[in-house]
Amino acid sequence: MKYSLKLAVSYTDTASGNRHQLPAVYTRNGILISHLRYLAWYSEKSDSWKEKSIFSVRLLIDYIEATSRFKKIITLLKNFTEALVTGTIDYEACDDSLGLFWKPRNLSDANTILFHITAYTDFLARQDEYEESRINPFRNASSWEERMNWCAYYHKQANVFLNHLSSYAEAKKAAARKRLIYTPAQLVISNDKAERFPEDKIESLIHDGFVCKGRVDYRSQAMTMLLNYGGLRKSELFHIFTSDITIHPNHEGEALVRVYHPLYGRSPDPKYKNRSEYLRSETGYQPRNRYRITERLYSGWKNPLMTSKDGYFEVIFNPTCKAKEFLIVWVNYLKYQRVEPSDNHPFAFTNDRGEPDTLKNFQRRHKRAVERIGLDYKKELGTTEHGHRHAYGYRGRKLGLSQVELQKAMHHKSPNSCLVYIKPTSDDIRTEMRESENELKQ
Repeated sequence: MKYSLKLAVSYTDTASGNRHQLPAVYTRNGILISHLRYLAWYSEKSDSWKEKSIFSVRLLIDYIEATSRFKKIITLLKNFTEALVTGTIDYEACDDSLGLFWKPRNLSDANTILFHITAYTDFLARQDEYEESRINPFRNASSWEERMNWCAYYHKQANVFLNHLSSYAEAKKAAARKRLIYTPAQLVISNDKAERFPEDKIESLIHDGFVCKGRVDYRSQAMTMLLNYGGLRKSELFHIFTSDITIHPNHEGEALVRVYHPLYGRSPDPKYKNRSEYLRSETGYQPRNRYRITERLYSGWKNPLMTSKDGYFEVIFNPTCKAKEFLIVWVNYLKYQRVEPSDNHPFAFTNDRGEPDTLKNFQRRHKRAVERIGLDYKKELGTTEHGHRHAYGYRGRKLGLSQVELQKAMHHKSPNSCLVYIKPTSDDIRTEMRESENELKQ
C-alpha cells in the first residue's frame, strides 16, 4: 500500500529568489516541505539523485504508516532497515501483514536507500527549527514534518540508520561498540565479466553497423568514435556545441574536441559569462542537465575533472591516429548529414529535423548497429554504449599508461575511479601468466 505520492512542483527559494522544478513527496498532510527544501539546497545534484532521495523517503513514510503497532520507535526504524533487505512478504503464508509487499533487495540497493535517508535526516538536524519541531512525541506528531524531525533525532542519538561518525577520535572510541541499528554488510564482488566493447569488433561497428541501405550514418559514427576512441561518457555527447569541435592548431589534420561544463563553461559568445546564460538568452533551450530526467532533452552530467579555467576538458584520442579519422567523419557529417536547426541551437548532433539529438535516439541507433554486425546488445557483453568507455580505459592500461595518466585521460577527479575500467579478467591474468612462463622457458 502506498501512503505517499510523488509530485512535480515549482519551488521558489524566498532567500535567493531562485526557482526550481523539483519532485516532491506528497503525504496525507500535504507536501513534505522540509524535503523539498533539502532538494532545493542540493539543486546542483542530478535528477537521478533527487529521484532516489524521493523514492527512499517515500519508502520510510510507507513503512512507518504501515507499522503503527510498534511502540518503540528505535525498534520500528531498525526493522525498517532489515525490511529493505529481507522484504515484507511471508512467502509461506503467501501474505504480507503490513500490506507493503516489498520484495527482498540486494545489499547495494538497501545501502543506497539508507544513504539517502541519512543525508536527509542529517540535513534536518542542522536546521534552526530542529528542536522546536519535536514538541509532540513521535506517535502523537500531527504532521510528517514532525515525524521526520524525530527520525533525524533518533538517528543523531542512536545511529539508527548508519553508524555515522564525525571524527577519527570518535571512530576509535566507537570501534568496539556494537551498533544499535546497522547497515547490512555488503558482499565484495569483483565482476569477472568483461564489460568493455570487443576490441576486434569496433571497426566493424563503425564502418558496417552504421550503414543502412547504402546510407552512412556519419553522426552515429562520430558519436561512437568519441565514446570508444575518446573515452567520453554517453551523456557528455549531448552537451557538445558545434563550435567545440575544431582543427587542432598543433597537430595537422587532427580534430580538437573540447567538452565544456553545460552550465559554467565559457560561452561561445563573449558577451555572456557562461553557457547557461548564453543558452537562455540566445536560444529557447537550457543546459541539457537542467531538464527533468523524464524530459526528452535531458542528458546527465557526472562532474568530470576539468583541465582549463574556461570550464572544459579536451578529448584525448587513443589510438592517437583516430583524431584524424574522427575529423574526416565529422566533416562528412557536417557536409552530408547534419540538418541545420531552424531555431539556431548550438548543439553539435541533430536529428533529421534539425532538433538536438537525444540519448534515447542514439541508444536506439547504437543497438541496431550492434545487432547489424551480429552481436547481442547486452551490458555484460560490453556491447552497450558504456562498454566503449571500458574499452578506452582498458586500451590505455594495455598501452602502459600509469594510473595518474589514465585518470587525466578519462577525466576522473579521483585516481582510483579509473580502476573499475582497467581491472583484468581471469582470462587476462591467465594469459599474462602463460606469457611470463614462456619468457622464463626461453
